[in-house]
Amino acid sequence: MPVRWIPGGGFLGNSYLVGDVLVDAGVTPTGVERYRDRIQDIVLTHCHFDHIAYINEIALMCNARVHIHGKDAPGLSSDTMSLSLHFGARAPMRPPDRVLAEGDRVGDLLVIHTPGHTPGSICLLHEDEGALISGDTVFSDGGFGRFDFPGGSRSELQNSLERLAHLEIEGLYPGHGSPVEKGGRRHIIAALDLLRMTYD
Repeated sequence: MPVRWIPGGGFLGNSYLVGDVLVDAGVTPTGVERYRDRIQDIVLTHCHFDHIAYINEIALMCNARVHIHGKDAPGLSSDTMSLSLHFGARAPMRPPDRVLAEGDRVGDLLVIHTPGHTPGSICLLHEDEGALISGDTVFSDGGFGRFDFPGGSRSELQNSLERLAHLEIEGLYPGHGSPVEKGGRRHIIAALDLLRMTYD
């Protein structure tokens, strides 16, 4: 099943459509409107505002359920956790419909808890495709998400990258920047090496 990239504009994060699941809601509603009758679930990779900015509008437009990891769920109603004030905005102020944990599934996507950028950051693995939607845990340029925001942790991020580096990943679909469809695991290993060299 292909992963459809819906690019984020400006500071806003990317969204991805996999079957009837939309991942992240930083893109404007017009960016996903053509899929409104298809989307049944919205999974948020973490609670930062650039990934949740339009969650209320998109969830209402699609009549979709909202999913987020339990450790980031409070961020949907917290200006501090969501960093919304950095963007001149307020948190969406909504509870999720489902709180996720390691090993849960939404559609064809397996939840992998990858703390470090935030306590409840997750990646979503499509095992049959070897595709990883990585949020802000790891990017396709060999970079990784910041860990100096509230709740961030360098050691947890390293542990998360070490875990991901053992997976057979082809497609890597990050929260910012362009995805790659081949050789995704190399980008994860490069990010892990950079983190070790720069911060050890």
